[in-house]
Amino acid sequence: MNKKWWHQSTVYQIYPRSFNDHDGDGIGDIPGIIEKLDYLAFLGIDIIWLSPVYQSPNDDNGYDISDYYEIMSDFGTMEDMDRLIEEASKRDIHIMMDLVINHTSDEHPWFIESRKSKENPYRDYYVWRESSDNGPPSDITSVFSGPAWEYDDATGEYYFHLFSKKQPDLNLHNNDVRKHLYTMMKFWLDKGVSGFRMDVIDLIGKEIDDKTLTDGPMLHDYLHEMNREVLSSQPTITVGETPSATPETAKLYTGEGRNELDMVFTFQHMSLDEIEGKGKWALKPLDLLDLKKTLSKWQTELHQKGWNSLYWNNHDQPRIVSRWGNDCEYRVESAKMLATLLHMMQGTPYVYQGEEIGMTNIVLDDIRDYRDIETINYYNEKISEGVPHEVIMKSILVKGRDNARTPFQWDSSLHGGFTTGTPWLEVNENYKKINAEDALRDKDSIFHHYKKLIQLRKEHDIIVDGKYELILEDHSEIFAYTRTSGSEKLLIIANFYGGSPELALPSEYLNADTELMISNYSDSAVHPSKLNILRPYETVVYSIRYGNHQN
Repeated sequence: MNKKWWHQSTVYQIYPRSFNDHDGDGIGDIPGIIEKLDYLAFLGIDIIWLSPVYQSPNDDNGYDISDYYEIMSDFGTMEDMDRLIEEASKRDIHIMMDLVINHTSDEHPWFIESRKSKENPYRDYYVWRESSDNGPPSDITSVFSGPAWEYDDATGEYYFHLFSKKQPDLNLHNNDVRKHLYTMMKFWLDKGVSGFRMDVIDLIGKEIDDKTLTDGPMLHDYLHEMNREVLSSQPTITVGETPSATPETAKLYTGEGRNELDMVFTFQHMSLDEIEGKGKWALKPLDLLDLKKTLSKWQTELHQKGWNSLYWNNHDQPRIVSRWGNDCEYRVESAKMLATLLHMMQGTPYVYQGEEIGMTNIVLDDIRDYRDIETINYYNEKISEGVPHEVIMKSILVKGRDNARTPFQWDSSLHGGFTTGTPWLEVNENYKKINAEDALRDKDSIFHHYKKLIQLRKEHDIIVDGKYELILEDHSEIFAYTRTSGSEKLLIIANFYGGSPELALPSEYLNADTELMISNYSDSAVHPSKLNILRPYETVVYSIRYGNHQN
C-alpha cells in the first residue's frame, strides 16, 4: 500500500467527560483537554480521537446528538473547540472527531419534525412503520435491551432505534439525509479537524424490513459516495467502527483504490472471552490460542491489502490490564506486555485515556453508582427475570462500560486531580497509587514504556511495513511472532500469563546478531539464546540482522 501520513502515527482516544475538568463542575471539558495537550505531546501521540462533544441531552453520553453544529454546554463552547484545534495543531497533533450518523437524539430538530405527522417533510429522515398484530413491526431487539421499536402516540406508528429509545435511527436511504450529513462533515473539516472515527458505520445501509442490520446492500455505495463528496477533498484519516467486519470485508472498506475508509475496528478479538451467541455479559476465560489465531489472521490477510487498527481499550471496553492482564501484583509488567504485543503489530495503534498509566477496572457494588445506560438496562432486565443481584454484578464488574469511563487519575490529590468538584462518576479508589504524576516521575513506568513504543514506530519502518508471521503457534502461554522487511527482522516474545514457561526458539534466532529493543523487565536477556525461562508477563523485542542472502 502507498504510505500515508498516519501510518506511523499513534491515536489517543479522549472521553471528554472523564479526561480533565477545568471549571470544577465535576465533568471533564474542552478547556481541560487543552490544559493537558503538553502531556499528550510528551507521550508522543499524533492524533486525538475525540469522543462526541456535540450538543446532546446525554442519554448515551453524547452519542445521542441533538445538534451537530453546537458544542455540549457541559464541555464548553465552539470557541473552546476552535482553540483546541489550534493548540493541538501547534503541537503537531491532529483531531479526529467522532462521527455519529446512524442515529440522532430524539431531541434533534429533524426528529421533532418527523414525529409531528406522517406527511411531514422530515418523516422519511427516520424509520417509521405501522404496528404488526397490535405490536412492534418486527422482533428486532435493541443493543441496549428490549425491542428496537418505540410506539409514538402522535401518529400511531413505531420508530426504529437500535440503541436507546432516545436514539432514533436515521434513514440514510434518503438522499437529503446523506447530503445534510456531508455538509456537516465539511463544516468540521473546514474548521481544521483531520478526519473521523465513524460510529457503527456498518449499520448505515441497513434494510429494516429484511432484518438486515449490518452490511446492507447499499453500505459500500454510501461509503464511496461519502469519500467522493467529502473525504477525498483533503488528506484525512478515517476509521470505521464495524462490529461485523471480517478480514474479507475489511479489504472492501480499506483496500488500496477502494476509496472508502482508511481502517476499521474489528471486534473479533474483543468477543473471545464471552460465550458464543450469548453476548458480552456471558463470561468465559480467554484462550490464548484463540487470541493468537484471531489477531494473526487479521495481520496476515490485510498485509498489503488493507490496514489494521490496533486496540485493546476504548470507551466501550473494560480496562485491558484488568481484563487480560493482572491488575494486582503484576499490573506494571502485564500492562507493558499487552502494550508491546499490540504496538509491534502492523496497523495504527489506539491508546485509550489512562491505558498508558495502567488504570484498572473499578469495583462498584451498587447499581445506583453506575451511569452507563447499557449497564443499567442490562441490570434491570436481569432483575426482572429473577437473576440474583450478585450474579448480575459479576458480569458488570468485568465487562461494564463504566470501567473505562471513570475519571482520569492525574495525581494523588482529592478525586485524582480530575476535578475540584464532585465527579460525575466515581474516581477509582486506587488513584493514590496509580496516577500520571507518579508515572511521569518513574522512568520505568507504564507511561514511559508506551512513550518508547510510540517512538519506536516513528523510527523503524519495519514496524509499519514488515510482514507478520506467528511462531510457537501452539504454545498455550507464549505469544510470539516476527516482523520481516528485507534483511531485517523483529522477534517479539510475550509471556501472556503469570507462570514461568520454558522457551524453545527455532535455532535461527539463537545464533543471529541481535539487539534488545525493548522489554518490560530491567534485566531481560540481551540475546534470545539466553532466554530460556520467561518470568510472569515478561515481554522482549529483539532486532535481528541477517546477511543479504536471507529474506
